[in-house]
Amino acid sequence: MKRITYWVMATVTVLVLLFSYRTSLHSDFAAASSQRTVQSSSVATGVSATGSGGGSGSGDGTDTSTGSSTGSSGSAGSSSASGSNSSASGTFTGDSVDTRWGPVQVQITVSGGKITAVQAVVYPTDNPRDVEINNQALPILADEAVKAQSSQIDTVSGATVTSDGYISSLQSAIDKANL
Repeated sequence: MKRITYWVMATVTVLVLLFSYRTSLHSDFAAASSQRTVQSSSVATGVSATGSGGGSGSGDGTDTSTGSSTGSSGSAGSSSASGSNSSASGTFTGDSVDTRWGPVQVQITVSGGKITAVQAVVYPTDNPRDVEINNQALPILADEAVKAQSSQIDTVSGATVTSDGYISSLQSAIDKANL
């Protein structure tokens, strides 16, 4: 009799736990997907309106086209970096970096040769877990980038893949800004 009682209690407990487990809601998933679509289309529109090519070498070019072509021609621009730091201003968007969880693209705002703001314009939002991770990690990465004034920042624990894509796109934006 004891075995039957334990079996019934265990079965009821498992069923209660199974049916009370909260899974991702379809409305949250649809909202996150539509947000990603809007972000992707606005970035694509900005690139196609200002760039003439596929965006890989010509860059965003939102501020000065001569500055972005100089920055993308080579990585050994350390001798001209000090001259351009004092006059570099504007918004520069880094290349989109494909990661295991989705693309990551970073935009920096430069004023007086210093990075004043960093924003992720495209990042993984395919499921609620991606949204949860990125809502925590992206502000940390942005603060670290502004403090460091470079892409030499630490990755965020739990968001290593997104952090690596963020750092690569950040370096691309910094190169376009000639910093």
